[in-house]
Order: sequence, then C-alpha cells, then structure tokens
Amino acid sequence: MSLRPFRNINRKKTKVINVGNVKVGGENPISVQSMTNTLTTDVKATINQINNIYEEGADIVRVSCPDENSSKALKEISTNVQIPIIADIHFHYKRAIEAAENGAKCLRINPGNIGDKDKIHDVLSAANDNGCSIRIGVNAGSLEKDILEKYKEPCPEALVESAMRNIRILEDQNFFNFKVSVKSSDVFLSIAAYRQLSNVMDYPLHLGITEAGSFVTGSVKSSIGLGSLLLDGIGDTIRVSLSDDPVKEVKIGNEILKSLGLRNRGVKIISCPSCARQAFQVIDTVKILEDKLSHIKTPISLSIIGCVVNGPGEAAMTDIGITGGGKGNNMLYLSGVQSEKVLTDDIIKKVVSEVEKKASELEKKS
Repeated sequence: MSLRPFRNINRKKTKVINVGNVKVGGENPISVQSMTNTLTTDVKATINQINNIYEEGADIVRVSCPDENSSKALKEISTNVQIPIIADIHFHYKRAIEAAENGAKCLRINPGNIGDKDKIHDVLSAANDNGCSIRIGVNAGSLEKDILEKYKEPCPEALVESAMRNIRILEDQNFFNFKVSVKSSDVFLSIAAYRQLSNVMDYPLHLGITEAGSFVTGSVKSSIGLGSLLLDGIGDTIRVSLSDDPVKEVKIGNEILKSLGLRNRGVKIISCPSCARQAFQVIDTVKILEDKLSHIKTPISLSIIGCVVNGPGEAAMTDIGITGGGKGNNMLYLSGVQSEKVLTDDIIKKVVSEVEKKASELEKKS
C-alpha cells in the first residue's frame, strides 16, 4: 500500500566500485553518506558520532585525516563502527597510505595534488593492497592554478577538465576503482558540471553541493541541486553538506531519496500544514510521531491530515492514515480502508501501535 513514485527514474548505468561492503554505481541503491566533525584523534567522540550517523541511516562516513595521528587513529575507529570509512586526504601522500593501512575503505584525494608519479604509485599500491577505493574530489574553490587561469573563474568546463585530468592520472596507473565529484557551493554550477561530466565518463558519481550552509539554507540548496540531478538519473552516492550536526545531513539525504522514490527506509509521513479546519493539532502530532517512530526502519507510509477535505484521499494511498473528524472523533485508515474512530487524545498511542504492528508484519514476510 506504500506510496509509489510519480515517475520511474532511469538511472545512468555507471561502473560499480566497492567502498568496503557498500557497492556504489550500476543498479545498486544510491548510498547516503556524511562526514564527522569531531577531532579524529578523539577516538571515542568520533566513534560515537559515526555510530549516531549510522543509526540515522548512513551507508558510508567520511573522516578527515589532516595529520599522522589522525590517519593512525582510523585503526581503532574502523574496528568499532559498522559502516565503511572514507579518509579525507588533501595533499600529503603519506596520510593516504597510512589511512589505507589503518582501515579506510576509500580515500578522498585529487591525484594531481599528491605529487610525482612515484608518490601516486605508492598511494595506489596501498589502496590496492588494502581493498581501498578512491574518490576524486574536484571543488570549485580549489581548482588547479592553470585551469583557473585558462577559464578565468570556476565554471562547469573548468571542473570537468580538472576531473578528467585526475581520472587520466589513475587510468594511466591502471587503477579504476574510483568515483568522482565536481562540487561547488553554487547550485547552478554544480548541476551543470555534473551533467557535463556524466556525458563524458561512466565512473560512479558522488553528488553534493559543497558548503551549502546552515540547516535550512543548506537543506534547500541540496534538495534542489541533488534532486535535479537525481531526476536526470545522475548520481550513485550523495552527501548533504550542512553547518550542523552530521546526523541531520543523513536525515535530509534520506528524505531527498525517499521523496523521489529512490529509497524506502523508515516511516514516510504525509501531513498537512494545518489550518482552521483541523480537528486536532497536526503540527504537534507530527513532531511527536517523528520522534516516537524514528526507530522503525521498515518502509511504511503514514498520512496525518487534520480534516476530511484531503484526508480520505491521502489515507487511501498510505499504509496507515488518520483523518480529523468532528467532536474529537478522528478516522483511522488501514491500507486505505476505514478501520475505526480514534479520540484525539489517543491518536499518538494508536498510530504508534499500528505502525509497530505493521512493521512487525512486514519484517516477518521478508
């Protein structure tokens, strides 16, 4: 009875790489990732944050390794978390080697920044020896000097040229286990760059709008940018970049995929904005239900509508629904069919009970 997507998205078929036990590309599910903002050398805090990120529904997590102590801390961190770690490396090739040797399953680097061919060879050898993939991470804010001089400013063509240059470096070393990103804080620049890059190569793409901003601003920018590309069938893994708790990045990333029918995980709530017609406090009810149902991982659709104008129609398309009624008598719908009247004071308890029961039934069937 769960809602189906309005349209089927034809994803571009890309190559498949492994980030630990997560397959990225091809027909594999689009993965969601985030990045820790703890000091990596604070092992306990980093492990706790990664576990919180995982519980929210992340598939992959990135950890910054600015120094030797950070890259070596990955050994303990990686053995105490349940998702693969990407080590964020910028310039120092030794950090990349250390990260690969200490449990990282992917290295975020730009090969052109690493140095001469011998250093690149050493990094790729460490990656191969330790089952480690690579993400080429091109950013509008850190383009190569000659490319920036050529184009005068960051533009889609500049980002794509930088990406292709770094791709060739890896291909020349017979290394093909990598994905690519071409990020900018500008939504239009990011969309155009990803579209151009998708047309000229078939490696998996990591999508993101970098430095997107605070929770509200960043969520909106990311939803527009990532959503546009995903609707085009472009993208194999995503990260929403927010100046906020990384757990919120995962929540927004999952909601973007759920809204496009690209991921089904947890309870999907359809609710009205409320108005003078509402028979119960919709906004407060939804907030409470989001919290009380956050532990449910099984895909279930739930409609919470304050009156009978749109309520019955929405309830007909969801697994469970509540429609506001007169004198505190609200109607419960199960699989689109009227089930029983529920008093306003009992809505929370009844909905939680029905959702948990539905989740249990679906888990047994699977």
